[in-house]
Amino acid sequence: MPQFTILLADDEETLRRNLAQVLEEEGFDVIACCDGSAALRAMKSSTIDAIITDLRMPGVTGMDLIDHARKLCPTAPIIVVTAFGEVETAVEAMKKGAQDYLAKPLIFDELIFKLKRLLAQDELLRQNRLMREEIRKSHDDRGLVTRSPAMAAIVAALKRIAHTMSNVLICGESGTGKEVLARALHYWSVTKDAPFVAVNCGALVDTLVESELFGYRKGAFTGAADDRIGYFEAAANGTLFLDEIGNLPLKSQAVLLRAIEDKTVVRVGDNRPRSVNIRIIAATNRDLDEAVRAGEFREDLYYRLNVVRIDVPPLRERPEDIPVLVSHFVAKYNAEMKHCCPGFSPEALDAMRGRPWRGNVRELENAVERALIFAGDAPVRPDDLGLGGAVVSPSPAYSVSLRGALRDFERLHIIRVLSSYGGNKAVAADALGIGLSSLYRKLDELDILKEPRETPQST
Repeated sequence: MPQFTILLADDEETLRRNLAQVLEEEGFDVIACCDGSAALRAMKSSTIDAIITDLRMPGVTGMDLIDHARKLCPTAPIIVVTAFGEVETAVEAMKKGAQDYLAKPLIFDELIFKLKRLLAQDELLRQNRLMREEIRKSHDDRGLVTRSPAMAAIVAALKRIAHTMSNVLICGESGTGKEVLARALHYWSVTKDAPFVAVNCGALVDTLVESELFGYRKGAFTGAADDRIGYFEAAANGTLFLDEIGNLPLKSQAVLLRAIEDKTVVRVGDNRPRSVNIRIIAATNRDLDEAVRAGEFREDLYYRLNVVRIDVPPLRERPEDIPVLVSHFVAKYNAEMKHCCPGFSPEALDAMRGRPWRGNVRELENAVERALIFAGDAPVRPDDLGLGGAVVSPSPAYSVSLRGALRDFERLHIIRVLSSYGGNKAVAADALGIGLSSLYRKLDELDILKEPRETPQST
């Protein structure tokens, strides 16, 4: 049981002393007060988890304490103690905010039982409040963790269109956080109190696309035992997120286009159109412009989806996000694994910054999760990462001057190429179109590798 502090107010000394002793034996911290004035001072100076008060005290009465408690410690449950036969007074106290009452002479076991029950209920309510607050916070930004100016511009653009129901197309590599952005837009929008329905278009079976998207009537086909609504109707007045839209077959693209244009759906096996009011957010890691040119994606559907286009940069183009994402995922997996890892050592964080992260944020999250498994409650070291390849140190800051910016770009490009070839300098030098000795000179000039250099082989 957590350690709770109980405020006990009673002007009867023997009862107060004996009850305080019983409460302490039960593991409570007790602040025992001989009158209401002392109890009021304790409320103002201490954190109180529950209050037990006599109703009849000189000066500040138990009724007065209830009024003050509602302001000073509003979540603390209150048990009032009253003389035998004063049930009406006790009921009046409960109307003012007390949770329970006991008549004298007190039965201590009964009091302890009621106190523990009220505290358990209060703790459950507190946990629920914390959970709701966490959900509210996560819905505010929906897990968006960034310091990148490019991502800040995306967030600003999404918030500007949040008051509309315009369709949005989010493009970017796998793992960049396209669904996170889609959910953020939903919860910032007029749709926030309506459903967010996510559909992986790449997982839809060609022959079942219409029944999945639009629903079906009982008996429409073998196995259709009951009427069923589709994803469009399930997202009514909210958001339908069509992930991997570039993988939708051409035939299915035609029926999707009609539903979007007409804002109606017809269930399979039915002939009655049903109106749907939804925002479509589509996402893809394909180049849809190229897919249109290749005849693999309908141009009219592309323009219908592409009312507002958001291009999400890969993580390698926003390295300033890596430290904050690492901290975010450390906190997440500390909570899940019940670890107390203080974070990444500078060397481990340098190693994270020097990776190309082809899997983007998803890959980085997996790397942090793995690191915490091996690090436990200690700081994460490079050996805990299991990343392999070259360990590189980041540029300390981005330069504003043109010369500095060119140096930063050159450094970042060499880091990417080295990481792409697993740290093999000879292969990386060949790919860069420079000699191995020139590469070593660049590594020294740009402060990239902190390790002994190899002796280049003469040719």
